[in-house]
Amino acid sequence: MLERLKCMLVKEFIQALRDPRMRFILFVLPVFQTVVFGYAVNTDVRQVATAIYDLDNSQESRELTAQFVKSGYFKVTEYVDRDSQVRELIDRGKVKAAIRMDRGFGAAIRAGRSTPLQIILDGSDSNTAGIVLNYAGKIAARYSEQLQLQQVTRKGGIPMRTGGVELQSRAWFNDNLESRNFYVPAVIANIVMIITMLLSSMAVVREKEIGTMEQIIVTPIRKFEFILGKTIPFVLIGFLDVALITLVAVFWFEVPIRGSLLLLFGATALFLMSSLGFGLFISTISQTQQQAMMSAFFFIFPAMLLSGFAFPIENMPPAVQWLTYANPLRYYIVIIRSIYLKGVGVAVLWPQMLGLAILGGVILSFAVRRFHKTLS
Repeated sequence: MLERLKCMLVKEFIQALRDPRMRFILFVLPVFQTVVFGYAVNTDVRQVATAIYDLDNSQESRELTAQFVKSGYFKVTEYVDRDSQVRELIDRGKVKAAIRMDRGFGAAIRAGRSTPLQIILDGSDSNTAGIVLNYAGKIAARYSEQLQLQQVTRKGGIPMRTGGVELQSRAWFNDNLESRNFYVPAVIANIVMIITMLLSSMAVVREKEIGTMEQIIVTPIRKFEFILGKTIPFVLIGFLDVALITLVAVFWFEVPIRGSLLLLFGATALFLMSSLGFGLFISTISQTQQQAMMSAFFFIFPAMLLSGFAFPIENMPPAVQWLTYANPLRYYIVIIRSIYLKGVGVAVLWPQMLGLAILGGVILSFAVRRFHKTLS
């Protein structure tokens, strides 16, 4: 048995690594993708392109504009004097927000009256618009407090000290609330799934397509030996990719890894059972490599969308939330984020690891049962 398995492993490694382009795809492309996605997948909102529509042009309106600029969240790129200009700039995507101050803005402030401040947002990106609106509200409230304090001081009064609540916030595990620390570990999970599933989905069908399945049929190799010979190389490649991408995440993006690396690779092994199992099942029902690749993508994209990678599962409809329990990527992303940012261990992560073990065992067993050492 060991000799037959050894021959199968040598064959698979030669077949996978002899092509320089394949070596590039397996070991260089995942690192490149991690770097690209690490910069691209970022929900932090800074330097929002903003137009200033100042009809008053008073000292007060200019001071408020300076408050927006100093915050670091807004970058004034345009000054306009007509409503049509605001619409055109937002339609063309040149600005994401426009701040309008009407005539009499400064006079109303000097008279101690409230005066409106309008912010016009590009609502096509609702997430960014909501964050920008929150920033603008805080800046306007802070400016209003400064004005009240100045008015009391000018009148020679002493500002009244009243009791109140002072919010002191502290974020655990991600002190600066950087979205990169949240998304990069999930990017690792997605890349590992894509690579291993695509490789395994073409493992069996490749033998049919190049005409070597007939030779395997007449050999004494058993079905489970054939499956092991097909999957073990991809498991090792998956581990190597995790190691390479982890180095990029820690030393390039400075994402902390506070947990156990041994636990990370253990969870990866459980996840690869599901990923490779799905790939092998696709390979057994496909007739060509192109068909296998397209079938794999039909699973990959729903798995990513229902994993909690970009959209919180808690915000999904209840029926969809129940559906995510059948998604191995959901459990793996929770595990990998917890290992990286929280540093927790098996005592906390055992439900997710149990879910991966059950799903992986069922999926891999089904794929093995589906495989027949025949041409049909």
